[in-house]
Amino acid sequence: MCLHGFFLYPGGAELSSRMERRLMDRLFTNCTIGSLALPNRLVRSATAEHMADEAGRPREQLGRLYADLVRGGVGLIITGHMYVHPAGKCHNEMTGIYTDELIPDLRTLADGVHALGGLVIAQINHGGMDASADSVHDPMAPSSFEAEWLKRPARAMTEAEIDEVIEAYAAAARRAQQAGLDGVQIHAAHGYLVSQFLSPAVNRRTDRWGGDIEGRMLLLRRICSRVRDQVGPDYPVITKLGLADRIEGGLALAEGLQVVAALEEMGLDAVEISAGIGGKKSASIWPGIRREGDEAYFRDWSRQARQRTRLPILLVGGMRSRAVMEDVLASGDADLISMSRPLICEPDLPQRLRTGQQTRSSCISGGRCWAEAEGVGISCKCPLEHRTT
Repeated sequence: MCLHGFFLYPGGAELSSRMERRLMDRLFTNCTIGSLALPNRLVRSATAEHMADEAGRPREQLGRLYADLVRGGVGLIITGHMYVHPAGKCHNEMTGIYTDELIPDLRTLADGVHALGGLVIAQINHGGMDASADSVHDPMAPSSFEAEWLKRPARAMTEAEIDEVIEAYAAAARRAQQAGLDGVQIHAAHGYLVSQFLSPAVNRRTDRWGGDIEGRMLLLRRICSRVRDQVGPDYPVITKLGLADRIEGGLALAEGLQVVAALEEMGLDAVEISAGIGGKKSASIWPGIRREGDEAYFRDWSRQARQRTRLPILLVGGMRSRAVMEDVLASGDADLISMSRPLICEPDLPQRLRTGQQTRSSCISGGRCWAEAEGVGISCKCPLEHRTT
């Protein structure tokens, strides 16, 4: 059932009517992230694009994907995660940012986006224990770790290796800046290395890199400091933060909120709220988003994070309808809306929402985005007749 083009929340017409009164059309207003001025508040959240060659060089199809997103009206593109060190490559066809030899290829990406009037920042990442078995034969983690849901056991990192990783992140940020990308996002979510350090289930170290949450966030703090040393005070640096894990003994929400409270002093310009380690199930991707009541499933976390930081908050997680997006923004629970799968399904969704052609995404959260063969890349493979508009 619809009400003036908006789908009803569970709870009936009264709640939907209240939402409608609060809508202020904020989605397509200007905003800033540090020194970066955005034309609207719709962000393409990072995803694994599978559009790079064996050395991590982006293929032309990645440039075409970004061009489609810019033409489609997205305010900011966050690239798929780029590996900062060969030991941190997460999967085949992952884009690299681990060597200066890749700067020309990254500059081509940035130039293509800028030529169309768009903005793009690089998500930089190290897989740690989640590194690809095809290319990384000796996976590392904060501590020795194995679990039934983990692909293979990982060994504990040495102090020297931790220092090497920190410098790898700093060098990756410098490369992004030299390539003309508009900023960087440090990946601290989804069970990758920084997320592993934050998690007490994985980080059992007894030295300065472990222990309480202050020790477990030291890696993120040091990465942020060295990144700032490389790119200066005005270059946009943000993070994607897994606010809590979904494994026994993992990062609890209360500790995740302590990390949020420390981000501004770390020199960051914004935070994207997501989940951490998911174990057997993905902590960050929930299937079956069919109703407005299923959307924005990290909203309560974002609301609590809002009480701990003055930084702009990007909220990801099941956003599909403009009604929910506008309500999130009007409430102050977040400042920007991040989406991934809906923009795989419809790169021009922002324009469709802005012009009123659609009130919600056609994405049915079918989980069929990933590449089925090398050289293909991500794409929507859900049956067209099953999508809703």
